[in-house]
Parts: sequence; C-alpha cells; structure tokens
Amino acid sequence: MVTEIKSKVTMRRMTAEDLEQALSLSLEQKWPHRREDWEMLFDLGFGYVAEQDGEVVGTAMTWLYGDDAATLGNVIVTQRCQGKGIGRSLMELVLKDLDNRTVFLHATEQGMPLSHQLGFVQDRIVHQHQGAAFSVPIAELIPDERVRPVGRKDAPVLEDLARASSGIDRSALLGALMENAKAVILTRDHEPVGFSLLRRFGRGHVIGPTIAPDLGGAKALIAHWLGSKSGMFCRLDVPEMSGLSDWLEELGLPQVTHVVRMRRGEPKQSSSPIKTFSLATQALG
Repeated sequence: MVTEIKSKVTMRRMTAEDLEQALSLSLEQKWPHRREDWEMLFDLGFGYVAEQDGEVVGTAMTWLYGDDAATLGNVIVTQRCQGKGIGRSLMELVLKDLDNRTVFLHATEQGMPLSHQLGFVQDRIVHQHQGAAFSVPIAELIPDERVRPVGRKDAPVLEDLARASSGIDRSALLGALMENAKAVILTRDHEPVGFSLLRRFGRGHVIGPTIAPDLGGAKALIAHWLGSKSGMFCRLDVPEMSGLSDWLEELGLPQVTHVVRMRRGEPKQSSSPIKTFSLATQALG
C-alpha cells in the first residue's frame, strides 16, 4: 500500500527572487505577461506567495494609490493546487495589510464567488479587446482640438487628469509607466483635457490608460496609437460603458473576453467629466 504524503503549504511575503516562478505560474494560465511585466508590477507593489517544497504554487499582489485606495491582482494558483483554499488565504493576507482602504480587483466569472465571500461587490464590466488594426481612419478632431506628444513639463498635468477621472491618486503609477511608455496629450483651445499611454506588454502593445472628457476625445487618442502601430498586435481593456467596443471591433480588435471590476469599500466620487476609457492593466486598474 502506498501512502501519499502531502507537504505543507506556507505563505510568505513575495521577493524579487520569486518572479521567475511567478512568471511560470502566469504562463501556465496562458497569461501574456513577460518577465519585464512582472518586474514592473513587483517594483510598484507588494504581495505574497504560497510555497510548497520550495516551489511557488500561488501568488497575490496589491498596489497602493494615495492613502485610501488600492487594487488587488495577479491572484494565481497552480492548477494542481487549486480548490484547496490557497487563493483565498493569499487574498486574505493582502487584504489584512490594506486595512480600511477601498480595494478594487478585476475578477473572472469563476473568481466572482470568492470575491463576494471576501466582501467585494460588482462595480462594472471591462471588455478586453486585442488584435491588429490595418486601416485606421484619421480621427475627426473638433475645432481647436489637437493630439500632441507629452513634454517634460506635462507630468503634473497627467497626474491631475488621472486623479480627476477617478478621484484616486495614481501619480506613482503614472511615473513608473512613463519610464517605458510613449504618451500623447489631447488639448482643446490649447488646454490639456486628456492623455493616453502606449507601452510594450505581453504579445505586443497595450494602449492605456486613456483619459478623456468624452468618447470623441478617447477615439482621437486611441486612433493615434493604432495608426502608428498599423498591423501590429495591440490590446485595450475598456469599461463596458465607455462606448468604445463596437468601434474597436470595426477596426479589427475584437472583444476576446471580459472581467468584472469588484470593489470593497466606498470609493471617492469624482464630479469631473474626465473619464477613464482604457485601463493601464487589469491588475493596476
């Protein structure tokens, strides 16, 4: 008779040495993350790993915004260890550190029951679009509207626009993204009213965040990037209510999946007309 000996799973704080195994976990789930993507996420936030016999079998991370908000993401458990409560334990460790912050996460349909059990409620649906646009019409700009490159003195403007779109301080995130991203600003009557970033991610490029006062402005910003990357793989994660999905489908970027943004706690409400039309990533929001 053979008796199976099950070794204990332990939880500990994530370190930089865990990133290679974390990458293996995301590849097992068919996520597009590169080693560079994991390194950026680790530099911006912190997390925990589940370890068994010296092997990382699960991860969960968080990123802080100001003093009162955070996102939770990169919750992964290797397939052979799923269904054992490891994901829940990792999330509980992260949430304990976040104390009274309002916390957001993007959950798949399969992950929603656990999110509900941990006190999260559904906030909105986010559509993931990806593909290559080969023919992008020139954006129809309104009078005195322009899309221009970001200048060295524009960083505070981007921070203010990002804060206006959500009520959340994302200055640290923007600073980190700008190190490896290209950025353009939307101006009207010479005043900045929106911006969009393009950077390498996964299989190609991700366009986001895109911040704009209205749908027309968002399309002008996104069309700029798609036109510059004609025929190249691009990804956008857009809120369902953004009004962008049908347009992206027409351009050759079909919706491939969707997630549900969940929240725990009451977020600050912004009265600004500036809105987020595409996300930096699902993990970062």
